[in-house]
Amino acid sequence: MAQGKAILYDSSKCSSCKGCQVACKTWNNLASPIEKNAQPWTGSYQCPPDLDTHTRLVITFDEKPREKYGVDWAFGRRSCMHCTNAACVMVCPSGCLFHDEETGMVSIDNEKCIGCQYCHSACPFDVPRHQGVSFMGTEAIINKCTGCIDRIKNGRSPACVSTCQSNALQFGEWSDMLAKAKERAEVLKAKGFDAAQVYGEEQMGGTHVIYVLKYPLEQYKLPENPQVSPLIGAMNWFKPILGVGSVALLGGLGISFLRGVGYKRDEMHYDELKHDIVDLDTGEVIRHIDKEAGER
Repeated sequence: MAQGKAILYDSSKCSSCKGCQVACKTWNNLASPIEKNAQPWTGSYQCPPDLDTHTRLVITFDEKPREKYGVDWAFGRRSCMHCTNAACVMVCPSGCLFHDEETGMVSIDNEKCIGCQYCHSACPFDVPRHQGVSFMGTEAIINKCTGCIDRIKNGRSPACVSTCQSNALQFGEWSDMLAKAKERAEVLKAKGFDAAQVYGEEQMGGTHVIYVLKYPLEQYKLPENPQVSPLIGAMNWFKPILGVGSVALLGGLGISFLRGVGYKRDEMHYDELKHDIVDLDTGEVIRHIDKEAGER
């Protein structure tokens, strides 16, 4: 069972005011397009249509007509789930992604990001986004929710939670948020919402964003049974071998460097007209080649 802190998102209380989206961008200094009609029209009121290199949180929309009357309008929360068994952390080769020990949130050290984008491929929720690739002095930047670790460490709740006026977002101990989620799901079932459920208790070892879903799972576009790819386990098995190989390579480069110390081009050089053929076992000169004077 997961430990640490958690964000509770109750979809049945969400009014889709998008205040959390604004708070996230404001606190994290993330840009937004300001031109008229900058976002493409997709036929939905959801905006933007998905996460991107400057957007860490999106409130999703899904409309489904009821059989008899009305519409089941499901609002969802699309962002990093902060998994306990986080595939992105497992696959990250540079240590850019890591679990914060106190909260359990998946945090970022952008200075270590090499732009490989393995985390994007590994994430079963398709969350991390990247801007640029580390090459020739340029920096790669990974963009995803950090859980506002900087705020939590100072006794504050994440920015998205702090602005939610409908109390759809709450923050606290993981076990407390799970208990509240289960209680709320039972209330919804008693009101006739038979598909109401809790999401995040068991998925990926327990996620640090726990959902109360009012409608069926498919309306929130969440995977029913997200899994860590078995390829990640194989990659982790090879890491020690690759580490030894890296040490050996660096050692060899070091020896080559030391052997080259003191080399001066004007004192030592290769002349294709004059050179020796040497026995590799004994070091003895077998034959001297001098194309100007003739072979000896």
